[in-house]
Amino acid sequence: MTSSLAIDIIRHALVTTFWISLPLLAIGFVVGVLISLIQIVTSIQDASFSAVPRLGAFLLGIILALPWMLSKMLAYTSALFGDFSRYAR
Repeated sequence: MTSSLAIDIIRHALVTTFWISLPLLAIGFVVGVLISLIQIVTSIQDASFSAVPRLGAFLLGIILALPWMLSKMLAYTSALFGDFSRYAR
């Protein structure tokens, strides 16, 4: 295995990880901003007020995005194992 091939494998793994995690990161960002705005407007500074809706949003996001995330991971894994003979050289 050459160094350029190893770099390509690592790059592809990082890009796949980025795309898989992007929906949950976006959900966390949007819900965090909305909860912060609500806290600013209502002057509520309770920690559970920000944690519980964010965790609920993450759970809902995982439930909705899990089929897509699983198909991306399976496609990456099958592509990685499909080129196994190329890596053994």
